Amino acid sequence: MRLTFLGHAAFLLATGEVTIAVDPFMTGNPAAPDLPVQADYIMVSHGHADHLGDAVTIARQSGGTVVAVYELANHCARQGAKVHAMHIGGSHDFGYFKVKLTPALHGSSLGSEQGPAEYLGNPCGFLITVKDKTIYHAGDTGLFGDMALLGRLHNIDAALLPIGDNFTMGPADALEAVKLLQPRLVVPMHYNTWPLIAQQPAEFKKAVEEQTAAQVIILQPGESFAL
Repeated sequence: MRLTFLGHAAFLLATGEVTIAVDPFMTGNPAAPDLPVQADYIMVSHGHADHLGDAVTIARQSGGTVVAVYELANHCARQGAKVHAMHIGGSHDFGYFKVKLTPALHGSSLGSEQGPAEYLGNPCGFLITVKDKTIYHAGDTGLFGDMALLGRLHNIDAALLPIGDNFTMGPADALEAVKLLQPRLVVPMHYNTWPLIAQQPAEFKKAVEEQTAAQVIILQPGESFAL
């Protein structure tokens, strides 16, 4: 199973049997690598443009299924995508993998600054389990205490955590999230895409590895590693 970072909060998980894209913001993403993205399933954590991104286009082109909370899934269906609607706390077994939706402290809407935005349900994160491996994509979120519950109920192999601050957790809160989640590996995301969320991932890595048992893997867009 290989996890590839596509820049910002976008990832591609390939198992050999199924390919899963998460928050595939490629078009307009200054950090996105020049890689074609095809996926059997497309997980979208919330409706902001830098996360919904190219989900509908990828779903149409590849015949993949968008997995999202009910309101966001309905929005994607209206755009011609095949969808599977869920909600926070719910889980579903897709055969090759299982996914559970987790809370995230953020917003979820789509619209321009000049006009009204469409409400697209609650933001979420994803616990994706493939065979004996579990990956937690936190989505855009602030720190919350129930991360400790997620860590107690699930053996998390890799936690994909935002560290950019301003819109999400910054490095200090993300460090606390690692302490609550107790993952084996941590991959920082949602930073350095734009100056407003500029961070030093090496400093985050140093703090996490000094204060927890987790190993931090810093990926450049287009880089991947095997789980």
